[in-house]
Amino acid sequence: MQTSLKPAHPHGNSPAAEAEACIHVDDLQFTLRRSARRRTMQITVERTGELIVSAPPDVGIDQLREFVSEKRFWIYTKLAEKDRLQRQVPRKEFVDGEGFLYLGRSHRLKLVDDQGAPLKLVSGRFALRHDAKAGAREHFIRWYSERARVWLSGRVADYQSRMEVAPAGVKVQDLGYRWGSCGKGDWLYFHWKTILLPAGIAEYVVVHEIAHLHEPHHTPAFWLRVERAMPDYAQRRAWLAEHGMDVEGI
Repeated sequence: MQTSLKPAHPHGNSPAAEAEACIHVDDLQFTLRRSARRRTMQITVERTGELIVSAPPDVGIDQLREFVSEKRFWIYTKLAEKDRLQRQVPRKEFVDGEGFLYLGRSHRLKLVDDQGAPLKLVSGRFALRHDAKAGAREHFIRWYSERARVWLSGRVADYQSRMEVAPAGVKVQDLGYRWGSCGKGDWLYFHWKTILLPAGIAEYVVVHEIAHLHEPHHTPAFWLRVERAMPDYAQRRAWLAEHGMDVEGI
């Protein structure tokens, strides 16, 4: 990890100049603001995408580096969310040859004249009836939601005994920017788009939410539970933080 610390703006010996600096951690650049009134460290992602880390005067560079490193995946997620909100996401046109994700793989669409269901996945291709094109988006969401409910329930069943929990069940719906959540009554909620992710990444989302049945917050105890169930969770978590927002919607 490459880290550097240098003054952000040479404004002489003013108090503001002494309190503000620039810190680089890998590919991330932060404005470092120190204040005698502050007792804890904090990272802020501004609307512009600027990263600010606030800290007491006596916090050393090693502490700052460790703090930023621990929050790196959260930072990538926030930056990706802002980027997604600011750019136009192309809408699907539902035409022949267009690609649609399912468990990380892109499947081409073929419009057909006759089949029993409006939408099917046949021989590695999505088949959409011509007369169903007007409601294609709803058909895809329904198809994804049904497959997600079955697939995710299977993964929950795989992990619940080893993670010593008994979830009430699985519900699939639109959760906005969240992949999953743990609700009242020990229900597990997942975004229907989770089924678009590669299987190993979607599985991490499952383990993450199951762990919340024990620990509601992202404490060290929470991450220890995740690691026990999925030793390579950090790599999967990193992929989701950096690429999850790039998963195409419909």
